Amino acid sequence: MKLPRALNAPLFSGRIRSVPEDFVVEELPAFEATGEGEHLLLSIRKRGMNTAFCAQNIARWAGIDERDVSYAGMKDRHAVTTQRFSVRLPKKTAPDVALLNNEECQVLEAVWHNRKLARGALAGNRFVLTLRELGGEREALERALHGIQTQGVPNYFGEQRFGMEQANVGKALGMFEGRRVDRAKRSIYLSAARSYLFNLLLAERVKLGNWNAPLDGEVWMLEGTKSIFGPEPMNDDIAARCAAMDIHPTGPMWGAGELRSQGAVLGLESQLPVLQPELCKGLEKADLRQERRALRLLAKNLSWRFPADDELQLSFELPPGAYATSILAELGEFA
Repeated sequence: MKLPRALNAPLFSGRIRSVPEDFVVEELPAFEATGEGEHLLLSIRKRGMNTAFCAQNIARWAGIDERDVSYAGMKDRHAVTTQRFSVRLPKKTAPDVALLNNEECQVLEAVWHNRKLARGALAGNRFVLTLRELGGEREALERALHGIQTQGVPNYFGEQRFGMEQANVGKALGMFEGRRVDRAKRSIYLSAARSYLFNLLLAERVKLGNWNAPLDGEVWMLEGTKSIFGPEPMNDDIAARCAAMDIHPTGPMWGAGELRSQGAVLGLESQLPVLQPELCKGLEKADLRQERRALRLLAKNLSWRFPADDELQLSFELPPGAYATSILAELGEFA
């Protein structure tokens, strides 16, 4: 699905991930380790290695089942990434962590903790991206970056959420029709279906030009939190907070129950079960409840520099569940 862009910036071109060092991701921890307990927290930097493969290596190193290795979120393979893993070791003894080190993987820290690392237990991610063979005028590019800095971007789910050629959405439909899948794949397919519906709704609001503007019946999310409120009557205070990016309009993460939105927003969101009845019904029967996600994404501490005439390096932080590709998409197309 080709997603519409929001900002009227010229399209630029270039190359991303020419080498893994062009895509650097650092997980921002949500808590400090306790220093005691039966879970060993490993902070690991890896190059050219995805999260699942690293978890498998850790399980072999520890001599435990892979289910006892946990992580807060998935990280790309074609990158240099730093993230935490928790390893359940009830006897509180671990092999030499140096045995995990190789050219692709280095343990930066190992400390005990009293709880398993849960999915989503991170404050966010810090990105440093290098774009090479850049095409376009630098002044226009800087104007586009200032636009992203001041207006944010649509908070689309990235392509990796859906698998190759969005195959996971089709697999979700097959699952809803009765095809049996294992528990891990079920979670992936449900996530893909919900994300696809959210992107459909957000794409429509981008086309209408109101993805970042208040509509009647809006449900709001506080910046930097998952807290929502509304709908409530529109007033100058709400409009000012939206303009200041203190609060963001939201869209539905589909599930059972009534949509919380009202008025014009409800009118738009009510079209989803008309357009995609099988996906909506399947998610409702899967014991998922209606939730909300911000339509607008703010890149914190966004900065940039030009290491060479045809190179751009971007640095920014995003909250959990947000995609760096949403930032890049507003600038252009990068292979």
